[in-house]
Amino acid sequence: MKTRLLTVAALLASTVSAHAVGLDRSGQRIGILFEEGNRVELSFGYSEPSLDGAAITSPALGPLSGQPIDNVGEDFLIWNLGLKYDLTDKLSFAVISDEPYGSDVLYPGSNATTILGGTGATVDSNAVTALLRYKFNDNWSVHGGLRYQEVSANVTLGGVAFNSSASPLTTSGVNGYESNFSSDGDFGYVVGAAYEIPAIALRVALTYNSGTTHDLPTTETIRGIPISLATRGAVADLTTTTVDTPETINLDFQTGIAANTLVFGSLRYARYSDTVVRPAGFALLTNGSALTDLEDGYDFEIGIGRRFNEKWSGSVAVGFSTVGDDNIVSPLGPNNGSRHVAVGAQYDVNDDFAISGGVRYTMLGDAFSAPGGRPAAIFEDNSAMSFGIKFTYKF
Repeated sequence: MKTRLLTVAALLASTVSAHAVGLDRSGQRIGILFEEGNRVELSFGYSEPSLDGAAITSPALGPLSGQPIDNVGEDFLIWNLGLKYDLTDKLSFAVISDEPYGSDVLYPGSNATTILGGTGATVDSNAVTALLRYKFNDNWSVHGGLRYQEVSANVTLGGVAFNSSASPLTTSGVNGYESNFSSDGDFGYVVGAAYEIPAIALRVALTYNSGTTHDLPTTETIRGIPISLATRGAVADLTTTTVDTPETINLDFQTGIAANTLVFGSLRYARYSDTVVRPAGFALLTNGSALTDLEDGYDFEIGIGRRFNEKWSGSVAVGFSTVGDDNIVSPLGPNNGSRHVAVGAQYDVNDDFAISGGVRYTMLGDAFSAPGGRPAAIFEDNSAMSFGIKFTYKF
């Protein structure tokens, strides 16, 4: 059966913390390793989130009660570069460079006159993964390798919701807190296996990605003043914050259902409960609290792809991310779960070069933005638009 799986929908899984499980962006996909022949792939994804909310209605908030909150999700661009090469008819090699995790959130307004103005988070990551795949026969294969990953971040907390008094319009609390986490790298590993029946384009691949541990050089201030051990009377390391990225499992599948037509899908699990960001200065100010509030979760997607002729192919896919135990979430990720639909197309310019692209629309789940677990704002009926393009060269 001559058929193919379009990876456009997978390419458009570009996310921020408000769009999917945790901080996922690339989904750590390794599909290039299973493509036929030698190739290079370069892809770009651009996302435009719309995350509007409003302060909750509460007498304690006084004039801030019901105050609108304009879009807190910032647009972002991600990229992915991959090379796959067949060393022998049984052994293949691939190198993938991607941005596995990220966040771009910023609440507009003054931290003195708005509920969450000035609160924001920027998380950047880059990873390079080197993989080998060995085929025992036409049906069974194993794959694995090493991943080197770097992570950096910046977090600010602003707005009267971070004041500490029972009346949030008075004392300052952690309003005006900022932490800067410089980049640090670590190695992880990848292992997996796949089962295939080439005659019907069937493939089921299971891949485990280990977590990584990063000792991030840290600078913390509160309203512009460095947090000092001397003034807190405590013993702690204020210069380094240890952060673990999650271990993940990806299950990818496809099967032909008719000539030039197949069904494809994926299931991803991410153990984000291991990702705790607790800088020492912030912990001193808040009796041990962390900046993060992330739960384990799943992403699921299923779609259909079809080759129309020798030049054109298309795909459509739908999917969802699981919701948390409740609608109380961190202000740095003000949504709970999501659903999406993606449409893509591929054009084969010639035997060696192809261009693919598509669009993804994501509906974001409603949630309460809750500093310290206390609801301060509600985010409802939000969404994101994502666009992607990929260039493939075969050699």
